[in-house]
Amino acid sequence: MLKQGQNLKQSQSLQQKLSPQQIQYIKLLQLPTIGLEQRIKEELELNPTLEEISPGEEQNLQEEMADPWEEESGSDEETDPVDQNDEIDWEELLENREYEGNTPGNYASSGNEEWRDLPNPYHANLLEELEQQVLLLDLDETEILIADQILGSLDEDGYFRRDPEAVVDNIAFNHGALCSTEDVERVRRMIQTLEPAGIGSRDLQDCLLVQLEAMDRTDEIQRAAIVMVRDEWQAFERKHFDKLLNRLDLDEQTLKEVFDLVRGLDPRPGAVSNPEEDSQQYIDPDFEVYFEPGEGSDGDETGNFVIRLNQRNVPALRISPNYKEMWDDLKKDESGKPNKSEAKARSFIKDKIESAQWFIESIRQRQNTLMRTMQTIVALQEEFFTYGEGLKPMILKDVAERVNLDISTISRVVNGKYVQTSFGVFELKYFFTEGLETESGEDVSSREVKNLLQDMIDGEDKTKPLSDQALTDRLIEKGFKVARRTVSKYREQLNIPVARLRRQIG
Repeated sequence: MLKQGQNLKQSQSLQQKLSPQQIQYIKLLQLPTIGLEQRIKEELELNPTLEEISPGEEQNLQEEMADPWEEESGSDEETDPVDQNDEIDWEELLENREYEGNTPGNYASSGNEEWRDLPNPYHANLLEELEQQVLLLDLDETEILIADQILGSLDEDGYFRRDPEAVVDNIAFNHGALCSTEDVERVRRMIQTLEPAGIGSRDLQDCLLVQLEAMDRTDEIQRAAIVMVRDEWQAFERKHFDKLLNRLDLDEQTLKEVFDLVRGLDPRPGAVSNPEEDSQQYIDPDFEVYFEPGEGSDGDETGNFVIRLNQRNVPALRISPNYKEMWDDLKKDESGKPNKSEAKARSFIKDKIESAQWFIESIRQRQNTLMRTMQTIVALQEEFFTYGEGLKPMILKDVAERVNLDISTISRVVNGKYVQTSFGVFELKYFFTEGLETESGEDVSSREVKNLLQDMIDGEDKTKPLSDQALTDRLIEKGFKVARRTVSKYREQLNIPVARLRRQIG
């Protein structure tokens, strides 16, 4: 018999919840330097109790404060920034809660701040340039509608892969104009002749053929290239040189010149860079690391590493002293219970001060964690930062254990961060690689094996490129314990094609 009714049940469960300060700290931790600058600007706009320190006050503050990178116990632990009661120790807040952005040992100001707010010059994008070129074509109203549909359907590489029937239906439905797929194809062919040549092509073969036909030169090499791309595409794509030599009736030297001509064409005519976007695509390193040899070392390995955290555009922050006066005014009348407006003002100031103090403390913890992590990476990869080579196997766990933090925290630190070294700019992820063992029992980084693999392929005879098995045999001869499937995986990660596709005519 089915029993019906209500029962009460009590159970225990363990859950971990992050405090608002911890959540804020985690979000700030994963921001790169440029992102942190923007986040600070947003917080300054949102919180009136938070303010920048003027250069004069900042200099006095630097003289009074101790070294901000001096490690203290529990620096990464959660702290309760504000007392739970309504009383706030302003002296402590004003003296000890400032965050100093441009600390000693960091980058100096670039001196070009006055240029930062100037607007960037306008540059027309590829679509706008094509629209201007279409206006110069002799098109009627319907053909202009077709051209607009084609240009709006180009993918990121500049190809038109949309079904012509869909263009016909769209124009008929939205504009009431009738056209045919033949009209769409005719307009598409006209667009292909615009700059860059090959824009609006159906596929790679169509794109290359248009560029060959648009060339100023008319000689044997160009004519042979057109025939090869138009009639012998499969043999060309698979690099069947013997078939091409016979079918095109060419010698090896001429066929090599034909391949060189086709190789110089643009397979992605739509992937034209925007100068405005390029000007913004730059890397601002989060760290600077270099080795400073000891005095009179004369080539010895004695010396120290200098590690600096980039904060040249990070302003110095503190809680505004003006709010102390406001707080004092609210406390003057202690004869009775504060009225509703005073209680509301008191609550507002307290909440904003807590938020500001949490923000300042989160930034301090962020900088401390970043520095400790970078110091550990340098310690584990000391040979690389000294000589620019000799990268050792290292995983996130190796760093996490040394700095006594969770692996997920280290992952947030290294994600999207860069370091400037004497040997170039590297993403922090670059230093984390798997390890391989040599016959002598020494562990080497997989990146070192990849570099060696790249050198082997760069130096191979292109008429007889090395297969994956041949590359494996050479690595084994050099003392690396590596399987052929591992070599294939590394080759694919390096974006290197198989031996057949690397083959060239001598």
